Amino acid sequence: MGTNPMMVLLLQITAIAMVFYFLIIRPQGKARKQAADMLAALKKGDEVTTAGGIVGKVRDIRDHLVTIESGTAQLVVERSRIIRVGDAVAPGLGN
Repeated sequence: MGTNPMMVLLLQITAIAMVFYFLIIRPQGKARKQAADMLAALKKGDEVTTAGGIVGKVRDIRDHLVTIESGTAQLVVERSRIIRVGDAVAPGLGN
């Protein structure tokens, strides 16, 4: 009894698609959700690090802009450029 070559090909394509989903797509979605949750929980007084390496404390939050104080300077950065809040690092963004 021979097997249908089209059925074998379909099974292989399905297996590759499942591996792709579980090893690439799903973990990226989880990391993106964790990073969004971390930024949503941002509050005044939190110590943050930006993607540019600036370390400071949050002084004000307005929509997507965050004012941080670093040394004697006050800087306004986009919320999405914050990669670390305290000890929590955004997955896939920080070291």
